[in-house]
Amino acid sequence: MTEQHTTAETIWQAVATERASLVAMLRDLPEPAWDTASLCDGWRVRDVVAHLVLATRVTIGSLVVNVIRARGNLDRLIHDTAVRLADRTSTAELLDALRATVDSRITPIGTTPIDRLMDLLVHGQDIAIPLGIDRVMPTSAAQWSLERVWTMGTPFHARKRLAGYALTATDTGWTAGTGTPLSGTAAELLLVVTGRTAPDR
Repeated sequence: MTEQHTTAETIWQAVATERASLVAMLRDLPEPAWDTASLCDGWRVRDVVAHLVLATRVTIGSLVVNVIRARGNLDRLIHDTAVRLADRTSTAELLDALRATVDSRITPIGTTPIDRLMDLLVHGQDIAIPLGIDRVMPTSAAQWSLERVWTMGTPFHARKRLAGYALTATDTGWTAGTGTPLSGTAAELLLVVTGRTAPDR
């Protein structure tokens, strides 16, 4: 596994770039596209956008209220809060809300700046792929996120799910695991470790 050397400032700059790029992509979507099913099961495009907005608005108070509302189920909390925001917010308002987050450096409790970057990269693909849009991930950002997902455990449990595979990023030289060879770009492997793409595809 290769060493990853970067700084918080570099990561936040990458986050801002990714948010701005996502805003530019979404700005050109026709209204019906916002209700397209994303790669996230049960999530529309507008729900994914709402989730990305909410990631910059988490407070201890709102977290406690929504944990109770979701009966302690974190996945339900994340999904339901996004859907509620998406349902009560117009498409134009959602886009404006996402645009307003571009320079935000807020990290929800228990997360890091690299989590914000990884979330944007992966959810950007969750939106783009079903819509047939070719959304390119910056190589460095994809590798930082790949390393983070591989080592973080929950919610992806990548090392457990991919036990028996030897991963190699063909564009960066990043490696992890042992067993059946599994190679691709850092961006392609990021989609594998986050469960968006099956390892045998």
